[in-house]
Amino acid sequence: MTGTIAGIARHGRPKGPVETIDRVEVSLDGGIAGDCRGVRKPGGRGRRQVTLIERCDWDAAMHQVGYDLPWWARRSNLLVDGFDLPQVPGTRLRIGADVVLEVTRETDPCDRMDKLAPGLFAALLPDWRGGACSRVLAGGTIAIGDPIRIEEP
Repeated sequence: MTGTIAGIARHGRPKGPVETIDRVEVSLDGGIAGDCRGVRKPGGRGRRQVTLIERCDWDAAMHQVGYDLPWWARRSNLLVDGFDLPQVPGTRLRIGADVVLEVTRETDPCDRMDKLAPGLFAALLPDWRGGACSRVLAGGTIAIGDPIRIEEP
């Protein structure tokens, strides 16, 4: 099963403004270039270097709360379309030709979500609807429109 990267976003500091971009470098030590969450701390495991969310999950949450906010309001790095993100830590994802991510855990929603839309926190809870966290195993450049798929061992 293959999907596509439908959006790329980053924020340079915690709670800072989100910037949407068309292409970006992804690295082992820095995650998404220019994103504050991607830097792997000395001795750290980098479990949250890159976050991903499914377009259909975001759309379902928006429908549930009766709002129409852009996907990047979730503060995820990558929006995927036509692809069911695996809910199994350790699963590897290939994006484009070079980038490989490893799913580490579910991206838990934070209380900030209810400030965006009442009920959004609860709407993101079921079935990993809030997305997945990942660490970078192989870097490279990714762009909107790149394919994403599960990397077989």
